[in-house]
Amino acid sequence: MQFLWGLGLPEDEAEFCDVYGLDEELLEMVPKPVLAVLFLYPITDETEAERMLQKESSEKKPGGRVYFMKQTVGNACGTIGLLHAIGNVSSEVGLVEGSYLDRFFKRTASMDPLERASFLENDREMEDAHSVAATAGELYELDGRKSQAISHGASSPSSLLQDAAKIIKAMIEKNPNSINFNVIAFSRKVERAF
Repeated sequence: MQFLWGLGLPEDEAEFCDVYGLDEELLEMVPKPVLAVLFLYPITDETEAERMLQKESSEKKPGGRVYFMKQTVGNACGTIGLLHAIGNVSSEVGLVEGSYLDRFFKRTASMDPLERASFLENDREMEDAHSVAATAGELYELDGRKSQAISHGASSPSSLLQDAAKIIKAMIEKNPNSINFNVIAFSRKVERAF
């Protein structure tokens, strides 16, 4: 989190937390409201075949309100996932005015996904920050290796985590021999009584 705080995500507005499992009782442990869900998964023959099928389909194009960028840098899926998560809820978490993230999203707002990727590739400030740290009511899959955002249908703030869990479970089932999965939730920070 210090990485994101240093880039302009307010400390008292949001947090990332691990999702320990996709069963309902484990999903209930995640702080609410959930603003975004990140799912990191291995690249396999099956995932690549599905990506190619989705690339050919143009019927699932999202509206222009979804912040999406291509991933053109290897091993940057986590960074791209963070940017997708924050870029799509920045109005709800209130980025620090003039911060890196505030400037980044303002500069790239009118760019297409490839232009955003190119901007990030050439952005020395993000690279330096990374090394120092070493929704429109729908559920979108924002995999920067794919050609576009993929809509998975209607969702709401109260059901986002459960809706995403269903999609993630289906993806995991396609790769039954792998254990290389990780799920992280991005939630609005709330005071907890202990």
